[in-house]
Amino acid sequence: MKTKLLLLLLPALLCAENLHELIKLAQEKNDIVLAKKYTQDAKAKSVAAQKSNYFPTVDLGGFYKRDDAVSPFQAGDVYSAYAKVAVDIYDGGRRASQVDAKKASLNASSFDTAAFRKSLALNITKNFFAIKSLQASLNAREEAQKALKAQLERIKQFYDVKMATLDDVERVQSDFDTNLYNMQTIRFQILSLKSQLELKVGKKIGTLQNSSFKKQLEGDYALLETIKAVSAQKNAIEYNANAVESYYYPNIRLEDKYSLYSYDRLDPLAEKIATPLDKQNVLLISANIRLFDFGSLAKTKEALKLNAAALASQIEYQTKEQKMQYNLALARIQTAKLKITSSKSALNAATSAFKTIEKKYNAGIVDYIVYLDALTKKTSTKALYESSLNDLEVAYAIYYYYSGKNILGELQ
Repeated sequence: MKTKLLLLLLPALLCAENLHELIKLAQEKNDIVLAKKYTQDAKAKSVAAQKSNYFPTVDLGGFYKRDDAVSPFQAGDVYSAYAKVAVDIYDGGRRASQVDAKKASLNASSFDTAAFRKSLALNITKNFFAIKSLQASLNAREEAQKALKAQLERIKQFYDVKMATLDDVERVQSDFDTNLYNMQTIRFQILSLKSQLELKVGKKIGTLQNSSFKKQLEGDYALLETIKAVSAQKNAIEYNANAVESYYYPNIRLEDKYSLYSYDRLDPLAEKIATPLDKQNVLLISANIRLFDFGSLAKTKEALKLNAAALASQIEYQTKEQKMQYNLALARIQTAKLKITSSKSALNAATSAFKTIEKKYNAGIVDYIVYLDALTKKTSTKALYESSLNDLEVAYAIYYYYSGKNILGELQ
């Protein structure tokens, strides 16, 4: 018998998912996570590209020139090929600032990816336990539905033998149908939340297994990755401001160009006087400095500094907000614990009262209104107790999130 029962339950067990598995899968396969990872990889390539500006550039080129009406001492056709090597000797620190800006942008992208993963984990946790609470409420109503069905069948039997009125039957039927309506509403809510969860996770979800968090509190917290991302963005802007300022310093560049020439339709007289060059090497050192630009670069730098100041204010606000949410998370945990205590007491009282009233109702001592009230209280308090247990898990998840911890690592 036990073997048959296990075989019947095996498909459900295989499809069951716990919170740890869902979060881990989402953090690896979620489409937004993948998009942010691609952005992060692109930023890394951008850093490598910016570092390449320190190395010399090598160019190959050539040209063909044809003059139909040739001037004296000129060739009608000129062919040329060249190779050029160039390197910036000094740029006022522009390249260094640009590399630092790209690195800061990469750090911002990395923090942004980590922040989204943590936020995704928290959202999945909230969905997970919201479904568990709705499922508990549905289970309680299904249990109540069995009791209502039994009473409906009982009152119909009484009606058939003229021991109950049609009003009595319709009253129980109304409560039976109303409870069925509420059950269907809950089922849709579960379906809606499961669909959202499947979108985040990227797979179909079957039964949800029980999951819980470690119940430990620490006295400190680390800055959220969202704040670190904004701080890195601020650093990138400041480095870009330094790069703009570098244009006011000298820019020294070294170039070496080696060219080969060939001619057709050369003036005969020119050939007698001087042989045209067939190859040439040119070494060039150039220096450039910006003296006046109507304040364009200065205003650009000022705009960047203002953007950095805006981000600094944003960081200050988000830091205060995290501290506030951290304190609220601690209070939420204490509130959830008190709710569990009170709801458990209420459930015990409602369950005991229902058993007594059910016996009295079946014996005809109390009327149906009293029975229905006891059944409703038992149903609601049972769902409330299960919901309070799930609320405590969510409260700890929120606490770990605003502590700067990885929610995944805090699951038992």
